[in-house]
Amino acid sequence: MISRIDLRGDALPEGPALRDLLPRADFDVAAALEKVRPICEDVHHRGDAALIDFAERFDGVRLERVRVPAEALTRALDELDPAVRAALEESIRRARVVHREQRRTTHTTQVVPGGTVTEKWVPVDRVGLYAPGGRSVYPSSVIMNAVPAQEAGVPSIALASPAQAEFGGLPHPTILAACALLGVDEVYAAGGATAVAMFAYGTESCPPATMVTGPGNIWVAAAKRYFTGRIGIDAEAGPTEIAVLADAGADPVHVAADLISQAEHDPLAAAVLVTDSAELADAVERELQPQVAASKHVEDRIVPALKGEQSAIVLVDGIDAGLRVVDAYGAEHLEIQTADAAEVAGRVRNAGAVFVGPWAPVSLGDYAAGSNHVLPTGGCACHSSGLSVQSFLRGIHIVDYTRDALAEVAHHVVTLAEAEDLPAHGAAIKARFGWKVPGQ
Repeated sequence: MISRIDLRGDALPEGPALRDLLPRADFDVAAALEKVRPICEDVHHRGDAALIDFAERFDGVRLERVRVPAEALTRALDELDPAVRAALEESIRRARVVHREQRRTTHTTQVVPGGTVTEKWVPVDRVGLYAPGGRSVYPSSVIMNAVPAQEAGVPSIALASPAQAEFGGLPHPTILAACALLGVDEVYAAGGATAVAMFAYGTESCPPATMVTGPGNIWVAAAKRYFTGRIGIDAEAGPTEIAVLADAGADPVHVAADLISQAEHDPLAAAVLVTDSAELADAVERELQPQVAASKHVEDRIVPALKGEQSAIVLVDGIDAGLRVVDAYGAEHLEIQTADAAEVAGRVRNAGAVFVGPWAPVSLGDYAAGSNHVLPTGGCACHSSGLSVQSFLRGIHIVDYTRDALAEVAHHVVTLAEAEDLPAHGAAIKARFGWKVPGQ
């Protein structure tokens, strides 16, 4: 059901050579880009009319309007299962506890007497959030996008999620209920690349956004790439990933369950076990069979994901070697199920989020750990972070120098300007001192 890669015995290669040995989904954003280009430009030129036509084409429903009426949000919350409401409220509470601590404050540094640099943090003006609605419904993604944006102080927040024919062209009611709980009242029935284009260009009903965040399929990723430079984005999110670094003491029941938990997202989802125990590898393989059989999305998601080239059991010589492998892989979600799991987790350099020990499964982070589940995929954890309050803030430096403070450093500025053959830069300094720079 899942392949093996044996990296024991030989010295592990360095850098990209090791990364190339590891499984990864084939996720060709460049090819998808050419397909989303005309869709995005149609939205640019025809606005809401294009969104309505694309909803009919892709979602099978003809919309009367793109923006979701306020009464639909209220109704969705009123009709929400009380147990689901309680779970969403607790997820929101925990996310706020964590993300509130990420707020940045203005800080002034005195460089020299009379010379200061202040860094102030300013939220983006408007953000468009995306909540997928294809194979599954993700109210948790509404929370993970909205909470950090709200805690950052973004003044204008809108959300898009695909129209659902089953619900009369509205996004899924649980998505709408989550928006109502969060106080996000600007919601649009738009999916995939059309939603990103709506936020990037703006339409009659939706003002343009400065930034777009949120997970999605390859068409969302391609649209984000298309608009990079026009709008800010969080990341080009690819298929979800889990890597588990485990030793002989790990429980194969837990490991198998956690691999399956991510495989049920998508047939391209990646499930990777890295272990120095062949016995654990065997036990996990045996355990996968009954657990997969007892699952729901078996033939359309779980089995293709586990059998795909993106999933594997990787055998290594020891946990130190395993750490090298998981750092080369740079998983979206990394579980550490080893002896001294906290110590091992502390040595991880590349991961979107790290889950320590047997009682912190990825599922906890997906919903209610307080951490964010919008995380870098495709190995991007080696250079990128998950969504946070910081994602929605810009640091602006304010430089304030007196005449004396400028005079003290003026000759250095002029020297460097001339060294770079930019004499006008130096002249801008000299002009302030009657073309005579103190110290020269």
